[in-house]
Amino acid sequence: MAARPDKTVVLGLGNVLHADDGAGAQAIKRLYEDGRVPGEVFLVEGGTLGLELLPYVWDCSRLIVIDAVDVGEAPGTVVRMSGEELNSLPGNSSVHQLGVSDLLVALRVLAQRQPEVTLLGVQPANTDWSTELSPAVAAAMNVLVEATVKELCRQEKAESTA
Repeated sequence: MAARPDKTVVLGLGNVLHADDGAGAQAIKRLYEDGRVPGEVFLVEGGTLGLELLPYVWDCSRLIVIDAVDVGEAPGTVVRMSGEELNSLPGNSSVHQLGVSDLLVALRVLAQRQPEVTLLGVQPANTDWSTELSPAVAAAMNVLVEATVKELCRQEKAESTA
């Protein structure tokens, strides 16, 4: 089965029991309630499922991943990565054991057509046991959600001009 030309998946990753690690999952919850997200976009709260998420994403044409990513910035910093930046993403930059890079490698190997992939990440401050985000990441959540909506709008605009 080939990638569906119109399937966009927003995948939020993270363990909500490890403080800032749950930022991706919490962003998905906010996006479910955001009226600006087009109805045809698939929102997936992936938690810590790792490679078990392949059935949700292997046939998409566009994938936006939201995750806590350690890129050495100040806590709460929101980053956007795509293209070659993702290909060089080290396996340990995600705060999960099986992280974003592992999922993307599997997707490159198994998908019949490579989707356009964008990572929207937030630099964690704390990944210890807690169900609360750190103040820095909590303050960045609106920025992370806005960046996701902007990315979705950018993709819609590109499709309408194509």
